[in-house]
Amino acid sequence: MSKIIFNEHQRRLLETNQNVASVSDRAIQYTAEFKIKAVKENQLGKGPAQIFNEAGFDLEIIGLKKAQSSLARWRKTYQTLGESGFLEERRGKASSGRPKAEHLSAEKKLEKAEARIRLLEAELTLLKKLEEMERQAKKKRI
Repeated sequence: MSKIIFNEHQRRLLETNQNVASVSDRAIQYTAEFKIKAVKENQLGKGPAQIFNEAGFDLEIIGLKKAQSSLARWRKTYQTLGESGFLEERRGKASSGRPKAEHLSAEKKLEKAEARIRLLEAELTLLKKLEEMERQAKKKRI
């Protein structure tokens, strides 16, 4: 997380920029279009400072390091996922690549249920062994 904390005036100023989706106290969320454009301009030889200045950002407010690290992160995303990497949400639980339960086929649901049953049975067996060991330990104390 950034060490820079934006004050109310700076947040309002940043929010007026067409390339900004939202701003919090510490973070700027840029539009997907800006990220794609920035990566393409960087590939053509422009540096982060020049790209952000031309896009209307004041580097005194956001900091050169934030521009550099953002662009480096976007380049990596662009290389691995292409433009679609910026157009779809990849954060949070939904981005893990696992299909949602409601979209699973009947066969997959059955496999998942069987795996859960095996896990619960193993837990039960373990608990039974633990209880038996505790009973034996009590008998030895008496």
